[in-house]
Amino acid sequence: FELEVPEVSAGTVVVKSVAREAGFRSKIAVVSLAEGVDPIGSMVGQRGTRVSAVINELGGEKIDIIEWNEKPEDYIANSLSPAKVLEVKILPKNKALAIVPVDQLSLAIGKEGQNGRLAAKLTGWKIDVRGPEQAKETEEKIEKEPEEEKKEEEKKEEKPKKVKKEKTKAEKKTKK
Repeated sequence: FELEVPEVSAGTVVVKSVAREAGFRSKIAVVSLAEGVDPIGSMVGQRGTRVSAVINELGGEKIDIIEWNEKPEDYIANSLSPAKVLEVKILPKNKALAIVPVDQLSLAIGKEGQNGRLAAKLTGWKIDVRGPEQAKETEEKIEKEPEEEKKEEEKKEEKPKKVKKEKTKAEKKTKK
């Protein structure tokens, strides 16, 4: 892209992250450092000339160009494009729950999970893509998990009961 897009070589548009499955599809997150410069538009070029030159160079590999964002919710939503995301919920342990309309579910996941996999690779988050109904069930499970973890910790903290140690034959002989 540096050869095709002068804004990248000049430093006005920065490629923040790249996720690629060679020969099939790539996702690129870009951001503009100059006000008034459209990062995606500058990567695509007029009528797609810039991106099509790169696609031809890569042997017809599909390229998704998305806008990078500091807010993880927006970044994850952008990374799942072309699917429209209703909401992204940030979960503990670097996980996120993306809620998409039922008709967009297969598009968000992608062929053989490719779109979801590339989005996760691009963002560095483990992304769980769900429909609105499935998301409610997942949220309920997540709310129950901290309670279960507390119970497990409490069990560990309980003092272990003293167990009478039976003397081995060798110990009995030494005492006699």
